[in-house]
Amino acid sequence: MDTIQEVLDRYYKSWNEGFKSKNGDDIRKYLSKNFIGFWGNSNLNHPEQYDYNYDINAALQQYDENTEMTLEPLSITERNNGDEHIILGKKVSIINGSPAYAKCMFIWRREENNWKLLREFIEIEK
Repeated sequence: MDTIQEVLDRYYKSWNEGFKSKNGDDIRKYLSKNFIGFWGNSNLNHPEQYDYNYDINAALQQYDENTEMTLEPLSITERNNGDEHIILGKKVSIINGSPAYAKCMFIWRREENNWKLLREFIEIEK
């Protein structure tokens, strides 16, 4: 079984490849069927909620092919006997040559011997 850091590296690599190809199939492979995400910023009173079925390809279309995203983990905490990890971090996206930052929390869970993203909470810094 891969370490959670290896999974995170591959997950963000799939996003960066998706920005170029505009195809989110490799990204979706990392999502649990029970995935729920929340995305917000200081201008929203209620974060947007999305799930496993959200249109990743449409999200990729919003960015140019030179967009790049990385995660700087600040803490990685195991729970449930190592079957889940809580990752707190800072997501950095380079969009049109300019950095955009977000604070985030991810819950990854072992499902059928693979790590799957169960939940994500992303708050864009503005």
